[in-house]
Amino acid sequence: MAPPLLNLDGIRLTFGGQPLLDGASLSASSGDKIALVGRNGSGKSTLLKIAAGMIEPQDGEVFRQPSATIRYLPQMPDMDGFASVRAYVEAGLGPADDPHRATYLLDHLGLTGEESPADLSGGEARRAALARVMAPEPDIMLLDEPTNHLDLSVIEWLEEELIRTSSALILISHDRRFLERVSRNTVWLDRGQTRRLDRGFGHFEEWRDQILEEEERDQHKLGRQIVREEHWLRYGVTARRKRNMRRLGELQTMRQRFRGHRGAEGVATMVASDAAESGKLVIEAKNIDKSFGDLTVVKGFSTRIQRGDRVGLVGPNGAGKTTLLKMLTGELEPDAGTIRLGVNLEIAILDQKREAVDPNETLSSYLTDGRGENLVINGEQRHVVSYMKDFLFKPEQARTPVRELSGGERARLILARVLARPANLLVLDEPTNDLDMETLELLQELVAGFAGTVILVSHDRDFLDRTVTSIIAPDSEGRWIEYAGGYADMLAQRGGSKLDDRKSRKAANGQASAGRSEPEAPKAASKKLSFKQKFALESLPKNMEAVSTSISRLENQIADPAFYERDPHGFQKTIAALDKERATLTALEEEWFELEMLREELEG
Repeated sequence: MAPPLLNLDGIRLTFGGQPLLDGASLSASSGDKIALVGRNGSGKSTLLKIAAGMIEPQDGEVFRQPSATIRYLPQMPDMDGFASVRAYVEAGLGPADDPHRATYLLDHLGLTGEESPADLSGGEARRAALARVMAPEPDIMLLDEPTNHLDLSVIEWLEEELIRTSSALILISHDRRFLERVSRNTVWLDRGQTRRLDRGFGHFEEWRDQILEEEERDQHKLGRQIVREEHWLRYGVTARRKRNMRRLGELQTMRQRFRGHRGAEGVATMVASDAAESGKLVIEAKNIDKSFGDLTVVKGFSTRIQRGDRVGLVGPNGAGKTTLLKMLTGELEPDAGTIRLGVNLEIAILDQKREAVDPNETLSSYLTDGRGENLVINGEQRHVVSYMKDFLFKPEQARTPVRELSGGERARLILARVLARPANLLVLDEPTNDLDMETLELLQELVAGFAGTVILVSHDRDFLDRTVTSIIAPDSEGRWIEYAGGYADMLAQRGGSKLDDRKSRKAANGQASAGRSEPEAPKAASKKLSFKQKFALESLPKNMEAVSTSISRLENQIADPAFYERDPHGFQKTIAALDKERATLTALEEEWFELEMLREELEG
């Protein structure tokens, strides 16, 4: 086993009350791809910051290989003092790092590099921070929610980049599909302590459930043993004559263990408040159009949404998902075409910006709209504290100001308020943001079992596959197509082609920048290769040669007849590495061939 580049052992940290980290451990060696998982508020981000050297633990050992480079992706990047995004990204490069790598990453993340940091949206700042972390190809990347604010095509591109990278990775993410694809190891942070599984996230839930079942069984056995010992102390013949002090001491120890046991975190209970049944037809759109200046967002779209349908809207950032959603729910008028809403509709909306919340308002007041201590859920009056418990809030938090909540707690609070409103049409815009895995599972069950109709916007492929009955996705030039089934079904119906976001992102960037500066006149079609294409044409032959050399070396290794007998496991690893290198060579050759044909065509 390779020596660790990073090793945290026995880490302890307390912010008053129960310890946040109580003997936690985390180590990463070269090539490790670790999913760090746990409930919201369990200390995942704190442990990652300790690994990055941003927080000092109160106890425990921290070792970082002196020669190793470590880069950390924060949830809120600080870009003060940089004139442009490119300057911010290139500031993360070392003297020997390739500056072209920064250009490559910015392009794939939908940025030019010339943007002013002060003008970036939260999503754009996040993508810039991701480019800065990845550009130097460090020994270890510590990534806290890297897929936040990324659209589907960029998430899929990022997956491939992280799968191919030689950097060790420690990832925090709520995107199950992303973790399943990228991770090879899983570290579970639970009640201040860590457990490690040397398999990817796809095996985590079965492993976690087995541990919790064993823990519950052990706790039950301990309780039974305490009862037996107490019975002996009261009624045993020996006990009547003389107390056995050793046995009494053991009983006290068992009682302390039993009382001090921190059970598994509770499970949220999510139930949407039902309204009266809507009509069979919920929404009908006929040939609707919507444009903003020269940008056509929706063109000639028609659909019929009926009671019980669960419709997912997907597409790149800026493609017009929220605009289409607002038109379908009657909030925005189309430029042309008609929208007809069904009868008896009661709509509950969770928007992407998470409605304005007064940071000084208490949780109790926010949930009840300041109308006392009770609310009505499904026709029954419930005390606000009882309802808060369904969403994993403690009774003492009823008077807590919203400003003191973590991001995940705030997401749960807003969701609790939306679900308290009677509705037969749920409209959810990015509902999975900031939710932990367990709460996300319950939201999936709620959406899949909701008696009314659901329209949701999401970049979470796993969530879409588990909940929706159809997908609406953009095609080109404002045209949208509806596909039966979930996200995977949509890809199959498209012949495996993924959503191409580049035109949409550039259009969105143009629309956003129009509010900041005078729009530029459209440029003539390019008659020459772009900088990126030229760079690729120059570098691809060298890359192909390097991969070919690697293939030859691996083929020579497996040609040794004694290799398998000497090291069967190493032989299988070499075979897998050879297959991967051959696939890489094929991809490089195809890319070079396409660019070469394009160059010949442009040069006439």
